[in-house]
Amino acid sequence: MTEGSPTAGPERLDTSVAHNARVWNYWIGGTDNYEVDQRVGEHVAGMFPVIRDVARADRQFLARAVGYLAAERGIRQFLDIGTGLPTVDNTHEIAQRIAPESRIVYVDNDPVVLVHARSLLTSSPEGVTDYLDADVHDPDTILQRAADTLDLTRPVALMMLGILNFVLDTGEARDIVRRLMAALPSGSCLALTHPTYDSDVGGAGNVAAMEFWNANATPPITARSRAEIASFLDGLDLVEPGLVPCSQWRADPADAAPVPQFGAVAVKP
Repeated sequence: MTEGSPTAGPERLDTSVAHNARVWNYWIGGTDNYEVDQRVGEHVAGMFPVIRDVARADRQFLARAVGYLAAERGIRQFLDIGTGLPTVDNTHEIAQRIAPESRIVYVDNDPVVLVHARSLLTSSPEGVTDYLDADVHDPDTILQRAADTLDLTRPVALMMLGILNFVLDTGEARDIVRRLMAALPSGSCLALTHPTYDSDVGGAGNVAAMEFWNANATPPITARSRAEIASFLDGLDLVEPGLVPCSQWRADPADAAPVPQFGAVAVKP
């Protein structure tokens, strides 16, 4: 176990198998991971070296998307599903720097994330930061419990970064997004990122890397084509530049190298 790695938490914490939240933490240079996470992370990175760029690009997309939603669209409520391990510049920190009264609900069901979130995800005095231990496969429970903190009659930014790839059935993933967005009013937004197999953005290597992951780590994951990912945005108005590699969404420089992870922000009309 590395210095600063998580202490034993709830009974369901299994440190014998690599887990996505901890491996992702390892790829972006964090210390909240175990030897098994580092081993699997190194193997995947050896097969698919761009994965570290993907991890960094995803975090940078989060910062740009939340900044846009808070500063340009005036969103003051965020429902962040699939939080991952807290690092620097989490959703509430970015939003509350712009608008201290912002209210954020984080949702995850990983025990390591739960332990860290409760200790690290603290709010500004004017705002609220809450954490729900819930599963993306159960959107009704998420909405019901989020309503204790968020006013679902006012616009909400639904953050789904790198989470729908853990819903293996594409029809179910579409239904989850539909049910969540249906409960939110006009002016609400969806921000998402999702890995792809598409070769034109370097995704071909995801095939073997994900096969290795699914055999050696948890939870299982999938990638999708641009068209499949675009279907999650049906009925919403895409914000420019649309569905693009997340490294290129409102990025500076504008010609940042593409990564095999699409990103988009869309608004509910």
